[in-house]
Amino acid sequence: MGSMGYQPMPSPHNPPLTAIVIGAGLGGCAAAIALHHHGHKVLCVLDKVREFGRLGDSLGLGQNAFNLLEKWGCEVDEIKRIGNQAPNMTIRRWQDGKELAVQPLMDMAGYIGHRGDYHDVFLEWVRQRGIPIRMGSEVVQYEDRDPQPTITLKSGEQLSADIIVAVDGIKSLARPLVLGMRDDPVSSGYACFRAFFRPTPEQRADPRLNKYMREDCVNFWIGADMHMVQNTLRGGEEFNWILTHKDDGDVPESWFQPGDMEEVRRLTETLDPEIRGIVQQTESCLDWKICYRKPLPTWVSPNSHRIALLGDSCHAHLPTSAQGASQAVESAGCLAVCLDSINGPEEVRIATRAYEKLRFPRTRQSQTNGEDLRNRWHSALKGVDANREIDPEEVMIKNRWLYSFDAEEDARQRWKDVRRVVEEEFRAGKIEPLC
Repeated sequence: MGSMGYQPMPSPHNPPLTAIVIGAGLGGCAAAIALHHHGHKVLCVLDKVREFGRLGDSLGLGQNAFNLLEKWGCEVDEIKRIGNQAPNMTIRRWQDGKELAVQPLMDMAGYIGHRGDYHDVFLEWVRQRGIPIRMGSEVVQYEDRDPQPTITLKSGEQLSADIIVAVDGIKSLARPLVLGMRDDPVSSGYACFRAFFRPTPEQRADPRLNKYMREDCVNFWIGADMHMVQNTLRGGEEFNWILTHKDDGDVPESWFQPGDMEEVRRLTETLDPEIRGIVQQTESCLDWKICYRKPLPTWVSPNSHRIALLGDSCHAHLPTSAQGASQAVESAGCLAVCLDSINGPEEVRIATRAYEKLRFPRTRQSQTNGEDLRNRWHSALKGVDANREIDPEEVMIKNRWLYSFDAEEDARQRWKDVRRVVEEEFRAGKIEPLC
């Protein structure tokens, strides 16, 4: 393993608690790594796709995630090396690129890299721990029962464990089971056009296009009801832009919907010419409708309390929060500590109910932080004199307070009090909803 002599913690239970993780994305990998580090036995990580491509575009991981991953024996320098190397990010005025604020990159997204590259590293960390990753394994049914819930795969195979952790995104099959109903996406009124590509040698040589391709950099252009994010990777060889704009189109929630480059060109007609050229020359993009899910009243299955949601399946974040993956890592650490702290498998329900209570307020704060930033960016230049000086505080990203938090330490410190509340709820026969 990367970290010399890494040893997971001994299990507090004999035999160790068993877990199945559904979803082998970043959150699912983090859950498997955290549970393994705490001495629990991860039977397998399941994913319905047969293989992962280099999907998506940019993703940020904050120091709050790195501190936990390091504790779990992960060689986090592997991530730092493949991420964006720029020290700062610049927030600019939409029409002319005028600098409104310059901040350390760590203030928003921590380490920015390609989601697919980061994912490869996370998958490798899981494999190094001997945890089986089973691809092409689609869950078609859950049975929420004691003492072990069971899942059925499309192949007909059935698997059970002391706890099942569903980290398979907002379309998770476990969500309706946990909620007792379907919760449909609610349009946020916004959408993103997103593109990630390698500029051609001609584009990189053209001074009208290449200002932001010469080295790693991160820039944001903010305007009325719109903003553009640009970042480069590998010293400018790879280019990513994301245009967030008002959108009331009723298109299904999809990450792979092709975007209309004509519409992008129309929306960026007034954009700073130094970035507009390369955006308008982009061959293709994706159109991603940003949907909300209302905060969930519960993250845990109603009967056995042994199927728990984690990551996007219970606390999806807006892109402006730059904290979706980091909050999944935090939730993984918190759940692992809760499972450490119980007396045996018969108390898994106390661990899962404590986990959701510990995590809900923190993830809500992180989510609303992203909403606040978008609203500040989209209104800062509205109805004001175009040349008015903007106070940098009005447009700065305020994520730094999130980074010093240790989700495991927090769970340990609050465990006794939260356990008391959960036991009281079980005695009274009523679990209080999270919201």
